[in-house]
Amino acid sequence: TLQLCIAQLNFVVGDMPGNARRIIEAARTAYDQGAKVLITPELAICGYAAEDLLLRPAFLDACDDALNTVARELAGLKGLHVVVGHPEGGGVRTRSVAVTRRHNRASVLCEGRVVCAYDKRELPNYQVFDERRYFEPGHQSCVFEVRGQHVGLLICEDAWFAEPAQAAKAQGAQVLAVLNASPYHVGKSAEREAVMAQRARALGLPLA
Repeated sequence: TLQLCIAQLNFVVGDMPGNARRIIEAARTAYDQGAKVLITPELAICGYAAEDLLLRPAFLDACDDALNTVARELAGLKGLHVVVGHPEGGGVRTRSVAVTRRHNRASVLCEGRVVCAYDKRELPNYQVFDERRYFEPGHQSCVFEVRGQHVGLLICEDAWFAEPAQAAKAQGAQVLAVLNASPYHVGKSAEREAVMAQRARALGLPLA
């Protein structure tokens, strides 16, 4: 049995210290209740959707600082894996320009370090979504082990397509953890549940 906790919290755009604090508090509560995995939403560190703030190197640096704070503060929670949604901007800084390849990332923290990370593969660009403006797509699956169980990561739009989930299963995933964030849309919950149920049935895997 693997007990997971999903932190559906009110993350605030641009409040990286506050969002880090919310994740830390949720992780400590989940740990006390016996959870071994905590899943936070897509881009939880910076809030969704941060839009053109993501183009600022200083904003990405502040997100990195917040992620490091979460890792440091939770280092003593033995065996707890915390999946944190955040923007990643691993670029090169020069005196006059920042050359950055940004990703919509989920990092898995355990005992003070990042044990693995996953970059969102399917970037929506329709209606209110404009993720290709801000991010480059990932290309790799991410599966991590907790108490003998293998957890595969997906981020939001990835789960609406068959291939990313199939790739995670091929890499050994026994359960899928899907980080999500979206602007509110009337009727979307039922549609999302139906698609996620279809994905779980097609793969024969549980999906959180």
